[in-house]
Amino acid sequence: MRSHYCGDLRTEHIGQDITLSGWVHRRRDHGGVIFLDVRDREGITQVVFDPDREASFALADSVRNEYVIEIQGLVRARPAGTENPDMATGAIEVLGKELVILNKADTPPFQLDEHQQVGEDVRLRNRFIDLRRPEIQRKLRFRSKITHYIRNYLEENGFLDIETPILTRATPEGARDYLVPSRTHEGHFFALPQSPQLFKQLLMVSGFDRYYQIAKCFRDEDLRADRQPEFTQIDIETSFMDEEGIMGITEQMIRGLFLEQLNVDLGDFPRMPYSEAMQRYGSDKPDLRIPMELVDVADLVAEVDFKVFAAPATDPKGRVAALKVPGGAELTRKQIDDYTKFVSIYGAKGLAWIKVNALETGAEGLQSPIVKFLGETVALQIMERLGAQNGDLVFFGADKAKIVNEALGALRIKVGEDLKMHQCEWAPLWVVDFPMFEEDGNGGLTALHHPFTSPSCTPDELIAAPEGKLSRAYDMVLNGTELGGGSVRIHDQTMQRAVFKVLGISDEEAEEKFGFLLNALRYGAPPHGGLAFGLDRLVMLMTGSASIREVIAFPKTQSAACLLTDAPGEVSAAQLRELNIKLRKTP
Repeated sequence: MRSHYCGDLRTEHIGQDITLSGWVHRRRDHGGVIFLDVRDREGITQVVFDPDREASFALADSVRNEYVIEIQGLVRARPAGTENPDMATGAIEVLGKELVILNKADTPPFQLDEHQQVGEDVRLRNRFIDLRRPEIQRKLRFRSKITHYIRNYLEENGFLDIETPILTRATPEGARDYLVPSRTHEGHFFALPQSPQLFKQLLMVSGFDRYYQIAKCFRDEDLRADRQPEFTQIDIETSFMDEEGIMGITEQMIRGLFLEQLNVDLGDFPRMPYSEAMQRYGSDKPDLRIPMELVDVADLVAEVDFKVFAAPATDPKGRVAALKVPGGAELTRKQIDDYTKFVSIYGAKGLAWIKVNALETGAEGLQSPIVKFLGETVALQIMERLGAQNGDLVFFGADKAKIVNEALGALRIKVGEDLKMHQCEWAPLWVVDFPMFEEDGNGGLTALHHPFTSPSCTPDELIAAPEGKLSRAYDMVLNGTELGGGSVRIHDQTMQRAVFKVLGISDEEAEEKFGFLLNALRYGAPPHGGLAFGLDRLVMLMTGSASIREVIAFPKTQSAACLLTDAPGEVSAAQLRELNIKLRKTP
């Protein structure tokens, strides 16, 4: 029904008779000549109908936006002065000879113009129409190019595409599982995988050596712009390769992808220990495009008569840090108040600040209600440590280190974006040397990544002093977004049992939950490790999208609902009976 895609026509096709099929993007009537912009997945072509062909002209006059049509016509050059350099097909047009209306269309709930502002709820409820928009189609076509490149790269490097189960059992991955009741095993449940973690490790034990999968994963967690209840991972695992090898082969893959698809050379990725990232940026995924850094000032304020600063300064788990904003003194009080509200999201009780107006006049040149509590000497010492200059603004965080890091780390990103402080377009890095464990809030420890990550020590050393031990984990970060995370895995059961012991998992519980893994480790498990990339995040970054919902064909809302299909939905009483489930309403 077509000889060419609309968006493929160029000047070399001039003089050819062609057939197009697609949707009417726009109809215009100019002085007795009808113009139809016809759209398909490859782009838009302008078709002209003259009144000397009465039948086709009358049909063209009757069509409306989103009608599905087939056109036979002649490709010709556009008249001089009417070319459209903003369109790939802007140098040509098609003289329509024959027109067939394949299907009519009701007036769509919104126009498909790229500049049309439509609420996201309306778009997602009518996603099949939203997906027709050229902007969205470009993003999904780009997503396909990314997966094509990645598959080719991994296949060329000896990786095998192997599928792992979707129906499995619950495992501790750091989020809630989506549970699936079993009809044939009363009272038992499958879980949808948060990742293929254990299965890909078993594949290494089985000798497949290099595995990959573009895998669907599921996590029942609170959503943000870069989170969905179901998402796609580029899952990679390999044997007989340490972290240097794994990081090297995956870095080369991402660098090659950016060079081929965006003509961007990311260069070598710098490396930064986790502790340095938290100290300097308050984040384990720092955005290095923004030059501002957090600076510790606890030693300077430990003895001031200002308990808001002095208390956390003398608390082993506290932190007092400053963030200098060059030129920030121009911010209004309202803007500062807005930033104060912003950091409260992260648990900060307030946001102290100092404007540097005239540093040469000493403390008198500092504008802030807290200067009198700090004292002139301490206030000027802080300015000296920060290298503050006239016109700067200094924000302070004083609380538990976790709160200060999260609040000032997020504030650094927001201020940097608001004041357009990005110094480059792309800033990749590896964050390495992660702690093996973190406090769980109940006096115990939890794995910072997952309990199958290998520590950088022996089992005895781990059990003796787990708090300070590092893991063999690594995260790839780009522009403040974690693209992927991975680690060298535990490949012997002695170490695996030691990790379980630190986590408070008894031998009985370990056997009940992970007996199949522990059993596999008894039979010659090779050293292995891997990395999983978030495909949705990667496409989001490469297309400049604000949310991963823009690069997923049928996404959920932030409340984990599908407006298109009205899911999740109720099920019948008969289905529940088959599953031996009885619903209980929350009082």
